[in-house]
Amino acid sequence: MRHIFREYDIRGIFEKDLDEKSVKAIGFFLGKKILETGLTVGVGYDARTHSKKLFSWLVAGLTFADVKVKNMGLVPTPCNYFAGFFDDENRVDATIMITGSHNPPEYNGFKITINRLPFFGADIEKLGLEVAHEYEKLKIWGDMTCEKINTKDEYINFLVQHFKHLKNLKTKIVIDCGNGAAGVVVEKLAEQLNLNAKILFAEPDGTFPNHHPDPTEEKNLKDIKKELSTKEYNIGFAFDGDADRIAVLTQKNSFKGDELVIFYSKMLKNPQILGEVKCSQVMYDEINKRGHAYMYKTGHSNLKMKMRETKIDIAAEVSGHIFFNDRYFGYDDAIYAMLRTLELLQEGIDLDEELSRLPKMYSTDELKIQTKESEKFHIIDKLKLLLQNPPQDFPKIKDIITIDGVRVIFEDGWGLLRASNTTPVLVARFEAKSKEKMQEYQNAMQKAVTKIMESGS
Repeated sequence: MRHIFREYDIRGIFEKDLDEKSVKAIGFFLGKKILETGLTVGVGYDARTHSKKLFSWLVAGLTFADVKVKNMGLVPTPCNYFAGFFDDENRVDATIMITGSHNPPEYNGFKITINRLPFFGADIEKLGLEVAHEYEKLKIWGDMTCEKINTKDEYINFLVQHFKHLKNLKTKIVIDCGNGAAGVVVEKLAEQLNLNAKILFAEPDGTFPNHHPDPTEEKNLKDIKKELSTKEYNIGFAFDGDADRIAVLTQKNSFKGDELVIFYSKMLKNPQILGEVKCSQVMYDEINKRGHAYMYKTGHSNLKMKMRETKIDIAAEVSGHIFFNDRYFGYDDAIYAMLRTLELLQEGIDLDEELSRLPKMYSTDELKIQTKESEKFHIIDKLKLLLQNPPQDFPKIKDIITIDGVRVIFEDGWGLLRASNTTPVLVARFEAKSKEKMQEYQNAMQKAVTKIMESGS
C-alpha cells in the first residue's frame, strides 16, 4: 500500500493499488485530517474511465468521517484548486482532485490541498501509514450522495473577467486538449472571449484515442505541429490530462517552461521568479538582469510552498508547470498560462524573436537512469562525497548546488543528477555552451554515477 503515497500526491493503478477498500480508507483518514481545520471538501475528477468509480468510493470514506463533500464533477485540476479561493458561500476548506494527470490510462490518484496549501511530503507519508495499517479492518458505509457545486462556470467567469481585454483577439490559435479535462473549460472560454481558435480533441475520453495527454513527449505533439505547419496558425497550446501543464508552440519553436517564464517576466517591474534545479542557467541569468531569480527543489508542491514563504511573482518547472502569483493564486494552471501567453502576443512580443536573442546553449532533455527505490537517495549522497575529491580527469568544478540532488556548475555549463521523488530513477539534465562540452559533462557525471552503482551504493 505505502508505495502509492508519493511526495506530491497519491498515485497508483486502478483496482490493483486503488481498490474499493483502500480508496474508502484514504477518504476516511483524509476526512479526519480535514476536520482538524475545516468542514467542507470540494472533489473533482478527470476524464479517466475509472475516475467516477473512485469518486464514489472516496466520497463514502469522506462522509463516514463526517466531512461535507461538494461535487464539482469533471473539471481540470486548476479549476479544482480554484474552489478554495471563492469569496462566497461556495468556498471549500479543502480540495481533492481525482486524476492520473499525464500518466498511462490505467493510473489514477489524488491531488490534495487543505486551507489552500498543498497536502504533501510528510503529511502524505503519515496518511499512508494510517491507511496501510487499518484499511483491511475498516468497515465503511458512508453516504455516497453529496451537494453539487458549479466550480467550472465560476472558474470560467473569473477567467473571462480577468482577461476581458483579450476579447476578439485576432491571433490565430490552435489548442490541443488531448481528450483530457481541459476541453470542458477551453471550449466555453474560447467562445466567451471570441478567440480565433481551432480546438483539437476537446471531448473528454479516458481511453485517449488520439494521443496520450503528455505534452512533454514529442510524439504527442504531432497533431498540433501538423496544424501549425500549414502556417494558418500563429501559436499553439497543448495540455496534459488534467490541464496543470502546458506546451507552447509556434511554427518555428517549442518552448519549455523555463523559457516561457523569461517572457512572462518582461511584463513585470523587478520580477521575482522561482525556478527548479532543472531550469536553464540562461533563465537565472536573464531574470537577474532585471530582478531576482531563485532556485529551489523540483515538484509542484515544493514550489507552491516556497512561493508562500517568499514574495515570488511567478514560478516555473521545465516540464510546463507555471505558477502565477502576481495576479493569481500561486498554483499551476495551464489554462491561465495560455491566456497570459496571449497577453504577450497582444503586447507585440514575438516569442520566436525573443528566444533568438537569448544566449545559445545546448541542453539534453530530461534523462532517466533506472535504479532501485531503496538506493536512489544513497547514490546521490555518495556522489556528493565523491565530488568533494573528484577524479583527476573530471571537468573543473566551479560550484556545487545541493538544494535537490547535485547540480554541478562547470566553466561552460552545468550538470544535474537528482533522485526522483515519485519513481525508482535518477533524473539527469546537462547544459553547456557547445555540444562537445555538454557531452563531456554528461559523460563525466554518468561515469561517476555508474561507478557508484557498480560498487553497491
